[in-house]
Amino acid sequence: MTDQHATSAKAAGGAQTSATSVRDNPAEHRYEIVVAGRVAGFAAYLDRPGGEGGGQRRVFVHTEIDPNHEGQGLGAVLVKGALADVRASGRRAVPVCPFVAAYLKRHPEEADIVDRATPAILSSL
Repeated sequence: MTDQHATSAKAAGGAQTSATSVRDNPAEHRYEIVVAGRVAGFAAYLDRPGGEGGGQRRVFVHTEIDPNHEGQGLGAVLVKGALADVRASGRRAVPVCPFVAAYLKRHPEEADIVDRATPAILSSL
């Protein structure tokens, strides 16, 4: 596991004030948001070939925040950190998860790394 993004949810628009980090856990195929040393949520993904220019697509299939941490803006922090890693790695993001899709609608600045969920991608899941 590697730390990808450290921030505070408050700085990202949430109410959480403790330091958080977002890390990729490739063994579990997910990004995790860690609060006070404990996993508070995750965004699951599957990697698929065929992104723009022949690169990889990271297909986001499910996002979950622990009920004890809901309403604190952690979901947005998690997706923001995951997308930062996708961008840094040269991959493309494909939002199948409704939460990730909704985040991307609110953040058009991320559109340059997003591919649409085509029938071919959906059938490969």
